[in-house]
Amino acid sequence: MAHPDRPEGRPLVLVGYAVAFAVAAVLFGVDRTLGVVAGALNVVFGVYFCRHLAFAVAAARWAERDLLAADVGLDTYTPPVAVLVGCKNEELVVDGMVSALLALDYPADRLTLVVVDDGSDDTTGAKLDAWAAQEPRLRVLHRPPGAGGGKSGALNEALGLVDAEIVLVFDADHEPEPSSLRRLVRHFRDPVVGAVMGRCVIRNGKDSAMAGTVFVDYLSGYLVNEYGRQALFELPAYGGANCAVRMSTLRALGGWNPETVTEDTDLTLRVLMAGQRVRYDVSAIDFEEAVVSAQRFWKQRYRWARGHQKCLRDYWWPLMRTSYLSPVEKVETSLFLAVYHVPMLSGLGLLLTVLRAFGVGDLPVIGLLPLSMLLFIGPLAELCVGLLVGRVERRSAWRLLGFLPAFALSIWITSRAYLDGMLGRPYSWVKTTRSGATSTVRPAVPAPVAAVPVSAPAGTRPRSFAVQPGEER
Repeated sequence: MAHPDRPEGRPLVLVGYAVAFAVAAVLFGVDRTLGVVAGALNVVFGVYFCRHLAFAVAAARWAERDLLAADVGLDTYTPPVAVLVGCKNEELVVDGMVSALLALDYPADRLTLVVVDDGSDDTTGAKLDAWAAQEPRLRVLHRPPGAGGGKSGALNEALGLVDAEIVLVFDADHEPEPSSLRRLVRHFRDPVVGAVMGRCVIRNGKDSAMAGTVFVDYLSGYLVNEYGRQALFELPAYGGANCAVRMSTLRALGGWNPETVTEDTDLTLRVLMAGQRVRYDVSAIDFEEAVVSAQRFWKQRYRWARGHQKCLRDYWWPLMRTSYLSPVEKVETSLFLAVYHVPMLSGLGLLLTVLRAFGVGDLPVIGLLPLSMLLFIGPLAELCVGLLVGRVERRSAWRLLGFLPAFALSIWITSRAYLDGMLGRPYSWVKTTRSGATSTVRPAVPAPVAAVPVSAPAGTRPRSFAVQPGEER
């Protein structure tokens, strides 16, 4: 069982919000109080709207050029590298993942591959042992059930098996392109770089409507949002998979934090406070599997929201005090940390809009800004630019309609995560369930036991929406 995350509950803050609203309503009236709240929300949404728009413009101008940039420094810098993967009940995807790792283009004498079987109770361990018996490059670590720490605990234990300068992390459902390792590692020539993130692409976008929505979401997130944070602020995030971190930095920070369910955001902030930077390479591509149902989407995004919101509570004040970030960088980091509060605030804004329709809540001048524009046009601009830069086939634009129910679901997810976190309700790290239906590689050895096929026929490509060479856009 994963180590339980016990965030510091702050129920008195919730009580303070309720008391402040009640006092303001008594002193100034309900209409005026709701109007001021709506105006404040519009200011927040206006700031995020400008941020979305800036990222969309940056990506539209430069991202495609960077995707086609020359392959600089891929062969001249090859420090010792360790690739780590944690697996828990991953029998459906483990063969494709190991095949992709073994196909990585890097000097064999400088590469160590370690896969951790984190207390699996399916055939994951047997499959990994079969791979290790035929591939001396692969080392398998078996953790007993209940070892604790979730993904962080598994990765920290694997650190004891390796001696390298750079550590790369992939998730069990990831299948990196052969060149991705070299593309990530080349950035560590710069001593100020503590971590590097690559771009993740959804490979099963046609498996369900939800998977298609996530496919477009990832185009926006990686080709526009993270690209914009790199281009405008040089403040991208370490994403937890298809990412690299300097070993000396990682050891100095005490490894991954087992007390959080979003170890990637946690490590990003600690790297920044240590005076180093995270860099993003849009050309280091890795294929991963999207969730295929609303239930899996809920579990995944609840974990992300719960951990991200906890990072805001834990790190915002230390980040504001650090001397390693400029005032502008502190503002951008604050906006990044608050991103999983925005859907919750959007829900509150929509509620106030409905109340206004029934004559409740007299809006001040600043409240005259149209909430609907600020709530949707900014993210919509990012999504559209992501489709354009990603050269996605035209009919995939209909997938944008899927963001209406997904956004409504996100409002509920983030609101629930916020209340649970503020009330201090325990939460354990929960892995994302895989389907294993689509793969980009053919395993080089047969699986040791009967399992659901995960291999694509030879010569096929991932089932995504991306336009292939020779196809019309």
